[in-house]
Formats: sequence, structure tokens, C-alpha cells
Amino acid sequence: MTRFPYQTLMIQGTTSDAGKSTVVAALCRLLKRAGVKVAPFKPQNMALNSAVTQDGGEIGRAQALQAIAAGVEPHTDFNPVLLKPSSDTGAQVVIHGRVRAEMNARDYHQYKTVAMGAVLESHARLRAQYDAIIVEGAGSPAEINLRDRDIANMGFAEAVDCPVVLVADIDRGGVFAHIVGTLACLSESERNRIVGFVINRFRGDFKLLEPGLEWLERETGKPVLAVLPYLHGLYLDAEDAVQAVTRRDGKFRVVVPSTPRMSNHTDFDPLRAHPDLDLRFVREGEAIPGADLIVLPGSKNTRADLTWLQQQGWPDAIGRHLRYGGKVIGICGGFQMLGRTVDDPEGVEGAAGRSEALGLLDMATTLTREKRLAQVSGHSVFDPASIGAAVGGYEIHMGVSSGAALARPAFEIEGRGEGACSEDGQILGSYLHGMFDSASACAALLRWAGLHSQHAVNAAALREASLDRIADASVPLLNSLILSTR
Repeated sequence: MTRFPYQTLMIQGTTSDAGKSTVVAALCRLLKRAGVKVAPFKPQNMALNSAVTQDGGEIGRAQALQAIAAGVEPHTDFNPVLLKPSSDTGAQVVIHGRVRAEMNARDYHQYKTVAMGAVLESHARLRAQYDAIIVEGAGSPAEINLRDRDIANMGFAEAVDCPVVLVADIDRGGVFAHIVGTLACLSESERNRIVGFVINRFRGDFKLLEPGLEWLERETGKPVLAVLPYLHGLYLDAEDAVQAVTRRDGKFRVVVPSTPRMSNHTDFDPLRAHPDLDLRFVREGEAIPGADLIVLPGSKNTRADLTWLQQQGWPDAIGRHLRYGGKVIGICGGFQMLGRTVDDPEGVEGAAGRSEALGLLDMATTLTREKRLAQVSGHSVFDPASIGAAVGGYEIHMGVSSGAALARPAFEIEGRGEGACSEDGQILGSYLHGMFDSASACAALLRWAGLHSQHAVNAAALREASLDRIADASVPLLNSLILSTR
């Protein structure tokens, strides 16, 4: 077994999306290979992509991916504070996997002292169970307006007295300014915590980079621990931002409205990877293209996203699509939008009230404060030709749907009907996130939608291969960290 010199090591970034999540996952995989019992940890995450844990809670999707890299079951202690934005100024606050409250930004800033208690409690439990903890920061430690009561970056590192590696993305430009500028914004004790830098997503002639690395080490007195390459074609769960679609040549077109509060868009990763699909996210103001299949995604604010759909002209576009024989799938919040009404009497996701929905399924939804969190499995019943296709996934939703449409379920989950299908067989809705992850269910759903393909996407195998790729590329970083303490 490799002796890793740090029980807790924190990975921070000069910017959002610098590659912190990927570096943490890579180190977790490398340490697992070396026989080290390792756990990922992110004190505070702000993301609409989340996962259900074995202990029945909710954490950021990136921490679930890092747990897979480490070879351990996802647990709520890996991400004790999760913020799920419901508006530009408010978010649902999830502590230890459970919804604590809906707060605006100012109220949460005051609440951080309580949140820090939860963070330190989780970290202490992990220290007692694991040989190493690889911690991911959030955003950048240079956000000095957020330094007071910080629990996500240097505030946590100072509280537990751990070293920090600073990651910078060279692909976006300005990498040396990002690093030096970040150091300038830190206090002396915070700068002293940084043991070195990682230059991420490099592509080009390394010889041309060397003078910059030498200058950086002279200027800061700190080493560049590794230069990591730009890796194309990775299949890794995104933490939050919708990734640009890379495939435009598939013969079967799938269109997804990119709603303002879209959640768990990782549902579409298997479709993104399918060689016969052209997957497109349609943003505000963009023309709605023709499609074979329209998929309405999950939502953190169903009524607000429903209003956005109506303002963007989606009801008319969906109506035309159905008249021409196209198929429609709604997932979670998108499923709720397919019904007659969405009622929020307690103001769970915003102002209390009722919204007229798309009216495509005979059902109504009432939002409730109790959130259903469950990992589930079952099989398809939506199409006679596809009955029995194995499906698995997870449910994360606040709301109860009822109505005649539910008498024609889409799946049978653990002995109960789940979701709904229209009488004409053109519309399918379900609360099940991850329905495309199973190769059999994905093939069955696409067959129902009109694609008959010889290709199948094995999401788990693609994810494992990508974790191995980023780990292989990060061996120099692990070696540098081990050598740096000798």
C-alpha cells in the first residue's frame, strides 16, 4: 500500500470549472488503486445536479462520481452542505442530505456558522473511518467578498489545518495571472497552506510552457506539481453547467429545452454519448428545431420553468411535434409539466399559487414540503414490445401527482406502477432520474421514440473508463505530492 502523506488534502481552484472535481476524482481513483482507503469531501456545494445516497440523503452529483472513483458508496458526509438554487437570490439548503430550509443569500450567509458545524461534524466522522480525505473547494478562494464565515475554501482549510493544492485552467487563458492574482487575494496564513500548483487542460508544445513554469516558481516560491493534459471525450457527470453538445451528425434528433432551473441534466449523458443521436439543448431566444423526440428535463422550480416554456413558445412547438407523430418524454419536473396543473399551495418553490400546465396528460400535481429521495429499480411497461427492460435510477422530487393518466404507468418500480403514458402512446412521463443509464431501458425508450439502432450505451462502463483515463494522466501529480513531503 502506498503511504499517502496527507490525511486531509484540499483541492482549490483559481476559478469555477478549473478542474477541481476532476482532480479530486483522479486522486481518489489513484489512491484506491494503491490500496489507500480514501473518501471524497466537499464542504459546501452549489449545484442542481444531485444524487441519492445509500443512507437516504442527497449530495452533489460530483461527490457521487468521486465516491465511485474511490470505490466507496456515496454518503451524505461526503457533501454535508448542498445548496440548490431556486432563483437568482434564493436556494434550498440541504444539510446532511436533508432539506433544512429555503433561504435567500443574506440569510444563508448568517446561517453559515451553523452550516460549518455540520461540515466539521462530517469531516470528523470521515477522519475516523478513512486513511485519506481529498477535499474539493468551491469556486475560488479569491472571492474576498465571501471570505467572512467562509466554509467552502480557505475557511474550511484553516479550521481543520490542512494543506491546499491550487488548480488553474490554462485552456481558458491567463493561467499565470489567475494563480498570482489568487495568491495576492489571500492572507499570509492562507498562502502558506498552498503546497503547489496544478496547471490543468494543457495542450500544445510543453517546451513553450517551461519558461512560464520557471517564472511562476521563482515569483511565488511554490512548485508546479503537475501539468495535466486536456483529455477529450470524457464521460463524467457534470457538477452543474450544461456542457456544449459535441455531436451534430446523428440521424435521430433529440431536443431538450434548457430551462433556467433545469436540474439533473446528467440524465442526458447517455444520449449525448449515443452515436446515432443528435442531442440539442435549446436556450432562451433560440429557434426550436424539428425533432424526433422532445424531452422536458427536471426542474428545481417547476412553475417558474413552466412559465419560461410558455413564454418561449414551447407549447405550440410541442403541439406541432405531436401532430407530426413525434414523441415526448417528461422527467421529474418535466413530468409534472405534462399534466393539467401544478399547484404550490405552501410556496415550496416560490410564491404560492397554481399554474396551468401543458395539459398533455390527465393528471395534476401538488408540491409538498416532504422530498422523496430514493434509489429504485424495476422494469419498463410503457410499450408491449419493450416490457421487462431493466431500469434503475433515483427519485428526487417534492410533489405528488394524481389522475387517470397514472393508470397507464411507464415503469413498474418495486411492485408499483410509476409514471404515466398517454393513450395514443406518444407521451411518457416519469419521476425516475437516470432512466437512460441502463443500456436496456435506454434502447427500449429510443425504440419507442422511433430509433432502431444496433448501438447501445453502457453508461457505467464509459464512466469507469473515463475515471481510469483521468487517473492515468494524474500519476505525476500523485508522485509529486508524495515526494514533496520527503
